[in-house]
Amino acid sequence: MTDDLGAFVPNTACVVAPTGLGQLDGLTFAAKDLFDVAGHVTGSGNPDWARTHSPATRHADAVAALLGAGATLIGKTITDEISLGLLGRNQFYGTPRNPRAPGRVAGGSSSGSASAVAGALVDTALGTDSGGSVRTPAAFCGLFGMRPTHGRISVEGMATQSPSFDTCGWFARDAQIFARVGAVLLGDAADKTPIDRLLIADDAFAIVDPEIRTVLAPIVTRISQHFTSVERTRLAGPEGILAWSAHQRPLQAAEFHATFRPWIEEHVPRFSIEVGRSLTLASLVSEADLVAPRAFRNAAKARLAALLGEDAVLCLPTVPILAPYIDEPFSEMMRSVDRIIGLTAIAGLAGVPQVNLPFAAHEGVPVGLSLVGPKGSDARLLSLVCELAGAS
Repeated sequence: MTDDLGAFVPNTACVVAPTGLGQLDGLTFAAKDLFDVAGHVTGSGNPDWARTHSPATRHADAVAALLGAGATLIGKTITDEISLGLLGRNQFYGTPRNPRAPGRVAGGSSSGSASAVAGALVDTALGTDSGGSVRTPAAFCGLFGMRPTHGRISVEGMATQSPSFDTCGWFARDAQIFARVGAVLLGDAADKTPIDRLLIADDAFAIVDPEIRTVLAPIVTRISQHFTSVERTRLAGPEGILAWSAHQRPLQAAEFHATFRPWIEEHVPRFSIEVGRSLTLASLVSEADLVAPRAFRNAAKARLAALLGEDAVLCLPTVPILAPYIDEPFSEMMRSVDRIIGLTAIAGLAGVPQVNLPFAAHEGVPVGLSLVGPKGSDARLLSLVCELAGAS
């Protein structure tokens, strides 16, 4: 295979034949370089991490599940360093290209996985999503991409950063393949409660760029026809929708600081300015700084659960901007990250599933629309995605 997109970890041959037969016979997949593959070092996007860790002795649960269902692993894909990023830039291994929007970033931190799927190098790919690392590249690259309910898919054998946010997600170009992969990762799902209410989050649409609102409006109108009830709502209270990200960020930062601090203190690794900045700021978060965010998270979970009940999905833009250009200045990139988290924090803070629908574009650049479901509604959300894709 020729990797013209720079999606795969350089100088790393990692091909594993299927270990069984099943729903994914004949499909190929890639795994973000946060997933263990037996006999290979999990590099986590940083050469000092790779240097200080031994080869995995077993496959990550998600990798093993896809292999067992008949898929072939054909490589490990580039990630932002230790998964701390949303734009897909890696100064050590390169920045995977976005085949759907040349000259723009693929999005991170699951950048290589999204690039490989969008460029048809593989049928599907595993990614991780803590603060938006599947949803963002799915939106930027025009893919189906899912962040599942927190804890719904095993993260055993996956390098984690923020345990109360980390999830295993995946990408596909095709809704049917997307659903087949999801069925394998999610396992049996007995819940057949229909999803027949659509809630349109007006305050989420209010903070996106005008061109995003413009191209998503007819998509929202079209998918609305699938539901028996359509309501416009405001997700946030008087504090405003950006309060979700304001409270999410210190919680996630405190967790990834605790995760990486022992390794950093022992090995004094090299980092890009973006990751070094994030880790430095995270080290300043005190226990007192987390009191209000923890209370807000509890209230946010209750607010979203009350809105959705068991039969509704929340409709919102996946990200508020178009994919930035690869050569944008550092300061602009950081502003882009801040704006992205303004929307991706919602499902992450509440621990609920979210799926990106690749149904729109602005002047050829993909624009993502998302559906957020009730906690544990992952399988029903996948069925809904297939229905909507078939009707589009």
